Amino acid sequence: MLTLRQRKGLFLTLFATIVLVVACALYTNYDWPVPEAAKRMKNPVQPSAAVIASARAVYRDKCADCHGETGKGDGPKAASHHPSPPSFLDYGRMRSVTDGELFYRITKGRRPMPAFERRLSDEQRWQLVVLVRAFEATGAPR
Repeated sequence: MLTLRQRKGLFLTLFATIVLVVACALYTNYDWPVPEAAKRMKNPVQPSAAVIASARAVYRDKCADCHGETGKGDGPKAASHHPSPPSFLDYGRMRSVTDGELFYRITKGRRPMPAFERRLSDEQRWQLVVLVRAFEATGAPR
């Protein structure tokens, strides 16, 4: 028979294990589902130097602290986030992501990334998609 002290110790160990498992399950959820309709959305903004310049100003203000000045996912706040911000320079990853997916993720956000649906206009969010594609294509547009 277990003593009261042993039962308390067993209970605390079991409780700590359950908390740890639940926290790990929630913390490592990398899946970011995007509705099919959003994936099929086409960017109405055509790439141009003016669009990239406009998007860069928004990016520096709202995105660079986490995603980095050049889109590598290495901004000063990146290390404090989990999951880490992705690198927009990862061609293998980025080629499988549609413009609609990028727009949806910018719009809706997901912890730790904030939603920009109410912070930025549709036009600004689509311009950011153009900028992300420019990062992917050139490494770091200026």
